[in-house]
Amino acid sequence: MPPPHRIDEAKTFVPVRIAVMTVSDTRDASDDESGDTLAKRIADAGHVLAARTLLKDDQAAIAAQLRAWIADPGIDVVISTGGTGLTGRDVTVEAFRSVFEKEIDGFSVIFHQISYEKIGTSTLQSRACAGTAGGTYLFALPGSPGAVKDGWDGILKWQLDIRHRPCNFVEIMPRLTEK
Repeated sequence: MPPPHRIDEAKTFVPVRIAVMTVSDTRDASDDESGDTLAKRIADAGHVLAARTLLKDDQAAIAAQLRAWIADPGIDVVISTGGTGLTGRDVTVEAFRSVFEKEIDGFSVIFHQISYEKIGTSTLQSRACAGTAGGTYLFALPGSPGAVKDGWDGILKWQLDIRHRPCNFVEIMPRLTEK
């Protein structure tokens, strides 16, 4: 059983500005269920949906969008959905890793733990990853609504809440760019 999530109610919630990127060759804005699921969860948690886009499976385009959002002071976090599989068209992970300054290895580990409880060894087909660049957190989730729920509900909802104890991503955000 996972440890309980502890929220320090004495602390004030701090909304973060999150950009959502859907990567898909087959979806458009009218049927982006995973992006919609993520956007709703972000709003329900009290965060700001700072930007949203849908891109084709194109490594250069994905990396360019990441760099633009990393450079944008109005975006603290980028979460993508899609393109983390094993096929030749799945290039989201390569794009993300091309811009990472530091990788958050434990994100993938915990994501797979949560996913394994639901889909068993099929979780091996995902290459969910996370890292930081330019003071921005970057998270790449698989493209299914279930995987988005696993990543948000099981990890990001908690780590993007400054009240989460014993620690969280938000409280160290100002120190991500220190030398």
